[in-house]
Amino acid sequence: MQIYGETERLMLRRITEDDVDNLVELDSDPEVMRHLSGGEPTSREKIVGEVLLRILSYTGDQGFFAAIEKPTAEFLGWFLLRAKHGEPEDEPELGYRLRKIAWGKGYATEGSVALIQKAFGELGARRVYAEALAVNVGSRRVMEKAGLQYVRSFPVDRPEIPGSEQGAVEYELLRADWERLRRGQQTPG
Repeated sequence: MQIYGETERLMLRRITEDDVDNLVELDSDPEVMRHLSGGEPTSREKIVGEVLLRILSYTGDQGFFAAIEKPTAEFLGWFLLRAKHGEPEDEPELGYRLRKIAWGKGYATEGSVALIQKAFGELGARRVYAEALAVNVGSRRVMEKAGLQYVRSFPVDRPEIPGSEQGAVEYELLRADWERLRRGQQTPG
């Protein structure tokens, strides 16, 4: 198992074909999928035939990473840090999808901060950004706690998702802002 990164409580490793059952379970929870599909689960066939293929198409230093709780070795969900195909490599998107049992415990922020550190500290990112539906308050809170700042709102055409008429939001963290934050964190006191 190739470890991509670690935090105090999480191990991040690349998602593999062996994670199909984990992905199916994650995407079967209506609460997890509320802001993604209106609560509709992703079928096993779609996960095997589409989702997993897309996840595995990312190689190298960017991609999708399983979040494993260290004490229990339990699959909590996944994080992504990747430039969309055809987009600049130095502007990766940050994302996360966690099981309900992991909500409200700081795991999303913890994993996000670790990936942001990796993006700027090791991968030469110029900018890290994340998007969510405007109504997804929990995800927006994670972005803010991880240091990203609101950039813009934009419309989405997802009538099957309640609240999508309010559009989506984009948050970002630029390298210069990350460096300022790091210097501030290293200040004694």
